[in-house]
Amino acid sequence: MTTARRPAWRHVSVSAVVAGLVAVAISYVGPLLVVLGAAQRAGLDPAQTASWVWAISVGSGIVCVAMSLVTRQPVVVAWSVPGAALLITTLGGYDYPAAIGAFIVTGLLTIVLGATGWFGRLLQALPRPIMAGVLAGVLLPFVLDAAGASAEAPVVAGGLVLAYFIGRRLVPRYAVLVALAVGAGLALATGSTTAPQLSANLTMPLWTAPVFDLQAIMGISIPLLIVTMAGQNGPGLAMMHSNGYAANDRLLLGAAGASSVLFAPFGAHSINLAAITAGICCGREAHEDPARRYVAGISCGVFFVAFGFAGQNIVELLGAVPEQLVTAAAGVALIGALQGALTDVVKPAGSGGRRGPAGLEAGVVTLAVTASGLTVADIAAPFWGFLAGALVYLILSFTSRRSARRA
Repeated sequence: MTTARRPAWRHVSVSAVVAGLVAVAISYVGPLLVVLGAAQRAGLDPAQTASWVWAISVGSGIVCVAMSLVTRQPVVVAWSVPGAALLITTLGGYDYPAAIGAFIVTGLLTIVLGATGWFGRLLQALPRPIMAGVLAGVLLPFVLDAAGASAEAPVVAGGLVLAYFIGRRLVPRYAVLVALAVGAGLALATGSTTAPQLSANLTMPLWTAPVFDLQAIMGISIPLLIVTMAGQNGPGLAMMHSNGYAANDRLLLGAAGASSVLFAPFGAHSINLAAITAGICCGREAHEDPARRYVAGISCGVFFVAFGFAGQNIVELLGAVPEQLVTAAAGVALIGALQGALTDVVKPAGSGGRRGPAGLEAGVVTLAVTASGLTVADIAAPFWGFLAGALVYLILSFTSRRSARRA
């Protein structure tokens, strides 16, 4: 989807700006904690950790702004969450400069897979329900967690969820904003917040000269590339497609890979298309008019850059609010995206995208494995869900073709 090339400021809306802010807030509350866990496990000092936060934030923000303006689509990129989870167990086994070199190699390989169109052709060769199953499996736990958060904190989290649905009925464009305002008010009223310890110092980057070590490349680059492409870039493209955007995979993956290479010496492990937070900016909560949702991508990028320089303070601020409030906010913000992904999984045969019985069953298997949270060999569930779905599709397609020939 595109819109006339009018100045972007003419398309600015409160709902789109809020969508970008919510997407960044969710990225800092959950995914950033995975990065901090990896940094702590690897024994990085505070300056290296702060530089890592700066690099993934600023690198992501620049791509968000640039690609959203160029394509007039809500392009949201962020750092690889499954990649950071992988690094929790692997990063400490290598010297930090060697890890930086491995990050650069991952970015270069991403550029190759994206710019050549090889990854896009792979996605086109698979039934659409498989990638939709990965996406739905990634999103479903967040929505389910909102129910758990409401049970744990019925006043704060439950009130936020109720406010969201009332907002969907009365002011659908601002339902998430209404929910956040009500949730924050309830948190203050119940004394659930704590006083954050803020600092006047900005987060600054720290350059680390890369060392290209074959062992680090094999131990970090290849696994990181696999989980990022299957667990982030694939679902990220699926998210845009499910919302009606003809995403240019060569351009977007090439830009994300280039940003990864440029910001790797400052600590960025991998910058890629977002799936979870992209659902907030691509969906109806950003704007009822899909052609004006690209402003949410720009907003997301601006907040990423700003938060990158104030990363430590943002972490403190987000840590001051109840965890259940953030969990509930993420859940309601992703309901629309989950609905679209589930629809793509179960659409009947004949509606395009290789949606025969084999594709449908493969999509359901993909969803189940991905949502299970399965982790094998330190590789996260989205990769195994993708692999399981593809394997099921190949088996069922092969047997059905053999049966047809015999008949």
